[in-house]
Amino acid sequence: MKPKINYQTKLEELVKTFTNKPTLLLHSCCGPCSTQVIDFLKDYFEITIFYYNPNIEPLEEYHHRKNEQIRFLNEYKEAKINFLDCDYDHESFQEIAKGLENIPEGGARCNKCFYLRMKKTASKACELGFSYFGTTLTVSPHKNSEIINEIGKHISKELNINYIYGDFKKKDGYKKSIEFSKIYNLYRQDYCGCLYGKE
Repeated sequence: MKPKINYQTKLEELVKTFTNKPTLLLHSCCGPCSTQVIDFLKDYFEITIFYYNPNIEPLEEYHHRKNEQIRFLNEYKEAKINFLDCDYDHESFQEIAKGLENIPEGGARCNKCFYLRMKKTASKACELGFSYFGTTLTVSPHKNSEIINEIGKHISKELNINYIYGDFKKKDGYKKSIEFSKIYNLYRQDYCGCLYGKE
């Protein structure tokens, strides 16, 4: 049995090696999850939030979450955080979810969804010349950080771009994200995104 990796420690060790701030394209699943992650990373990276979440439905919910993300970035004064929007590409999610509609939340459908969103982030990071890519997904206690980081590692090798490991729920990260949400009065959804999981 291989020892468990502390991905947050890996990240903390990485940022200690920096002499300047590299650019980071950070996939964000929603405003509330991004809060604590941005607050931690702002001292080490020039951050651009990448909003690519084709899993979210219905469309009204997607726009509500995206607008909350933008509002938080506009109101957050600790650092300048850029925002890069994506088209609503729900067909891509439906394609990867085929045959997995009845799988319980946290199973194969979710893993494919993580890969879809992270691969798109990494591809865009390569296209635009970012130094690193990453995701806010691990701040949630409902998400398996080991699976997410292994996906990131795989994509990093596949596309030859640096990935930032992390487990942002560590050190009260999730609790801090809730506190940030209260301060900024952010909408906190009661399901991850897809209607399969909501049901």
